[in-house]
Amino acid sequence: MVANILTDLTDKLDEWASNWWFLLVILAIAFLDSVIPIVPSETAVIIGGVVAGQSGEQNIFLVIACGALGAFLGDNTAYEIGARFRPWMERRAARSETFAKRLTWARVQIATRGGPLLITARFIPGGRSALTLTSGITHQPRAWFAGWVAIAAVIWATYAGGLGYVFGASVEDNQTLAFLLAFGAALSVTLIIELVRHLRGRKPPETVEVLAEAVEQD
Repeated sequence: MVANILTDLTDKLDEWASNWWFLLVILAIAFLDSVIPIVPSETAVIIGGVVAGQSGEQNIFLVIACGALGAFLGDNTAYEIGARFRPWMERRAARSETFAKRLTWARVQIATRGGPLLITARFIPGGRSALTLTSGITHQPRAWFAGWVAIAAVIWATYAGGLGYVFGASVEDNQTLAFLLAFGAALSVTLIIELVRHLRGRKPPETVEVLAEAVEQD
């Protein structure tokens, strides 16, 4: 029963993804995911990659380009939101302990690790939005920010689209299996990044507090 539902769903997604306008869907979802981190942007890019690898009804380079452009525009929009609505963000942080912790984490990470973190954060749902918003809130240089998120967007879109393409080409006669394998690989990479980040982020509380205070003073 579940297998049939999943097969029907992936067949329908494949039918939609074979149309030219699905490229615009990829761009829009990648854009929205940078601002609202519940939109499945990786899934959309992977689906586009699977179709490109299996049937050739999508061009893998266009899939990657639309995903990267959407992500880049979304990250810059998140930066602008942070810069323009800093007082609102601070009020929200005061009301939400979870949101406040994310912002504090992002401030500390930007202060200590800089631009390369923006690349890593693109693979962490929620984390990337916190970092891009905080980059605007803390007034990071706009050109510096745009350069790093451009690199991050291209790497991310190439990775997601490439996974879909490879598994789509490898499992040509089974769309459901190709998608599940690609999605599973993407999820595994995300979990590994989260695990490494968690292990590397184990620092004495007082160190984190001092770093956070230093960023606040800046």
